[in-house]
Parts: sequence; structure tokens; C-alpha cells
Amino acid sequence: KFGFHLLLRDANTSPYQVLFLCTGSSARSILAASILTSEGEGRFTAFSAGSHPNGRVHPAAIGLLKKLGHPLASLRSKSWEEFSGPKAPRIDFVFTVCDSAAAEVCPVWPGQPVSAHWGLPDPAAVDGTQHQIDLAFAKTYQMLEHRIALLVDLPMESLESVSLLKQLDAIGNAGPSPKNIS
Repeated sequence: KFGFHLLLRDANTSPYQVLFLCTGSSARSILAASILTSEGEGRFTAFSAGSHPNGRVHPAAIGLLKKLGHPLASLRSKSWEEFSGPKAPRIDFVFTVCDSAAAEVCPVWPGQPVSAHWGLPDPAAVDGTQHQIDLAFAKTYQMLEHRIALLVDLPMESLESVSLLKQLDAIGNAGPSPKNIS
């Protein structure tokens, strides 16, 4: 599951590259990449993609990210194939953030990045009032923000590969943050 590049890289020369995956590339992976871009303080570069991108970022994701001050210009729904070819950026970590993407056969990622499953319910699947939809997106954001804070706090350079994988798997089981954003 591990490539040696993660442990051998010089943490002072380039940020860790992280790819968040879901099916539609319209909500969870978009939120996660936006949060890590903000919270990663230059230590991480975040990307989002989907196995079957629907071609648009969910309006509730855009509204929430705008409300919370995240940049919106680079947000787009895209295929994970953009990250699997020979011209793809080096990826150090791949996190699936939905159950269906974790069960799918993923492309072969160049460099064998560390991967973990951080499954969350799909807020884009909520069928209800706008308030209910907004609450679902806020809850998803909170859970991702909490998990990403745990990721950012990991002492990457000092963890052995087995310990790192255990930590990342544990983060995937972390519940919501005590902070409320709704």
C-alpha cells in the first residue's frame, strides 16, 4: 500500500500532495480539498476528483464554502483519471470520502501513495428543504474539518509507514468536531 517516496521525500522542499475522491466530485471531495487547502498552511496541496464526476459542484457546497471564506475560483467537478496518467501530479495521499468510491476499483496511482478511507454520508443525496440540505452540508464540512485538523497535526516526518497508516485509518473513524458552523 505504501510507496517509499513519502518517507524519503524532503518535507522542506515541497508540500504533501493529497487527493480526495468521491463518486460525483460535487460535494465531499470538493469540501475536503477546500478545507485542506486552507488549513494545510503550505504543507499540503489538495485536489479533488470523482470516479463518475457529474460535471458541476453542488450549489450548497459552493454556498457553504463562500460563507466560510474559502476561495471558489478553482472548484470544479473532475475525473480521477486526471490524476492517474504519466503527466499527473505526484500524489502522496489518497483519501476516499464516500463509500462507493472506496468499493470501486481505483486507477493505479503513480508512486503508490498512502491511501485511507474516510467515508461520510453524501450531503448531495439529501432530499428535503433547503435548510435540511444546508445542515447536511454543514455537518459534512464539520466532520471533514475535524479529520483534516487531525491530519495536519500528524508529525508526518517522524512516523513510520505502519504507524502512519494506523493514524490515517483512525482519523477516518473520527466523529464530528465539537465546533458548530451551521
